[in-house]
Amino acid sequence: MHLFYTPDIQPTHPQYFLSEEESKHAIRVLRLNVGDEVQLIDGCGGLYAAEIKDAHPKRTILQINSVKLEFNKRNHYLHIAIAPTKNIERLEWFLEKATEIGIDEISLIICQRSERKEAKTDRLNKIITAAIKQSLKAYHPILNEPEPLAKLLTREFDGQKFIAHCEVGDKVNLKQAIIPEGKYLILIGPEGDFTPKEIDDALSNGFKAITLGESRLRTETAALEACFEANFLNR
Repeated sequence: MHLFYTPDIQPTHPQYFLSEEESKHAIRVLRLNVGDEVQLIDGCGGLYAAEIKDAHPKRTILQINSVKLEFNKRNHYLHIAIAPTKNIERLEWFLEKATEIGIDEISLIICQRSERKEAKTDRLNKIITAAIKQSLKAYHPILNEPEPLAKLLTREFDGQKFIAHCEVGDKVNLKQAIIPEGKYLILIGPEGDFTPKEIDDALSNGFKAITLGESRLRTETAALEACFEANFLNR
């Protein structure tokens, strides 16, 4: 069944009008017609079953037949802060795969050794949206604009905070540190890793140093490994 992302839908309304872009896609591209059934997700946990009542290519009218709230709500909250990669396609790959696996929030952090200082979040959000539709996720991950690491380190976070790095020092495996069904913020540095000062600053602000294994991983691989582990440990 075809799925549409409709962030402005209201669960109490019996009808919904698809946007012009989505209407065109539904009628001109997918060749849907009156009576065809579709699914809608609002990005906030709502999954809607609907039927086409007016197959207009600019303003398709849908009748809402059923609503499931908090659809497949997860038992934990995962926030990964990652330094944007020099090759933006690697970051895009991470966002797509992490969304499919399960993630709630992504922050883009600018570090001292960052090779990329900016990222177009409009495009990145489109990749996330496509991934939630592909994987039938009713929750749309939050993507924050790029900001200096120092700013994120001092922000309040009601949960466990971790920093993954490759420097010598006391570190624990993520699986040993995570408290199940909690909230987690995990920092993943740039391809040149965090500087010793950045690591010290993180530790001073309540972050715990972790290792993701013996291999030295690329930034996007490390972030995806952290995403996978956090989800696996909360199964």
